[in-house]
Amino acid sequence: MPPSKNRQFKLAQRPVGMVKRSDFDFVESSIPEPGEGEILVRIKFISLDPAMRGWMNEGKSYIAPVGIGEVMRAGAAGVVVKSNNPAFSVGDHVTGAMGVQDFAISNGKGLTKVDTSLAPLPVYLSTLGMPGMTAYFGILEVGKLKSGDTVVVSGAAGAVGQVVGQIAKIKGCTVVGIAGGADKCRYVTEDLGFDAAIDYKSEDVKEGLKKHCPKGIDVYFDNVGGEILDAALSRLAMNARIVICGAISQYNSTEPVAGPANYLSLLVNRASMTGMIVFDYVARYGEAASEMAGWMQQGKLKTREDIVDGLETFPETLLKLFKGENTGKLVLKVAED
Repeated sequence: MPPSKNRQFKLAQRPVGMVKRSDFDFVESSIPEPGEGEILVRIKFISLDPAMRGWMNEGKSYIAPVGIGEVMRAGAAGVVVKSNNPAFSVGDHVTGAMGVQDFAISNGKGLTKVDTSLAPLPVYLSTLGMPGMTAYFGILEVGKLKSGDTVVVSGAAGAVGQVVGQIAKIKGCTVVGIAGGADKCRYVTEDLGFDAAIDYKSEDVKEGLKKHCPKGIDVYFDNVGGEILDAALSRLAMNARIVICGAISQYNSTEPVAGPANYLSLLVNRASMTGMIVFDYVARYGEAASEMAGWMQQGKLKTREDIVDGLETFPETLLKLFKGENTGKLVLKVAED
């Protein structure tokens, strides 16, 4: 039976440290009606991403912060249930920034129609969505990947890291993942085909990099920041490229962000460290999705989604990201198919 209300999580206050349920208002309102040129989407899955923590903060960034009282920003996937827009039909599956709620109104801008006969809907929030795009353009364009490189990726069992490492293997590289816990390390080596994994929870990361990267690191893809970034900086090869994708170790800190202590390694090794934001590549998402879908069909690229039931669990489920409790892409399931 379809819902009769629209449940929404709205930002109630700017979080300090870890996000808490009290940072949001969980409200119910009537299901909105689409106006002229608009569609109504019933959201089925919501993408939970580390970047959401930054979107809650006041201050200059690559995107405006979520306003107090606004529906929490999130990527989502759903189905069109009403349409006053000729570009969309009832039954179309779409993805886009639709927020943490049951229903969203859209004029269609920023929404992408997806084909669920090619891949399940959650995959379009994962490997064929923003995390996959981040991995693809981050490692190939920013990282300037070339065959034979030694590649190290932190957060290797996460949504972006799992794809980065597999693309590097497809391109003929040696790949070392850094992840937390034996199960995650086993996943990236046995399931994803990485050459080695370093368990930062039980191993010395510097020693692990020394062992697995005897000639140094050519490309380091960083999702973590902090001490692990410093460890990677100590093992750079000449002309190494560092891709700064994220710094999940720092997002909930109440102290100033810890900067890299070993940054002079960039000078000594003529290396570069470049930040990347996936939205800069929106015009090219189609080419990336097409190539990655091809790799998936050939069995070269695997995807894993960690799906948690229940819109009402949003604040607690989001915290799984920052506690390292997810393997693969964390997705919140809102509605049955």
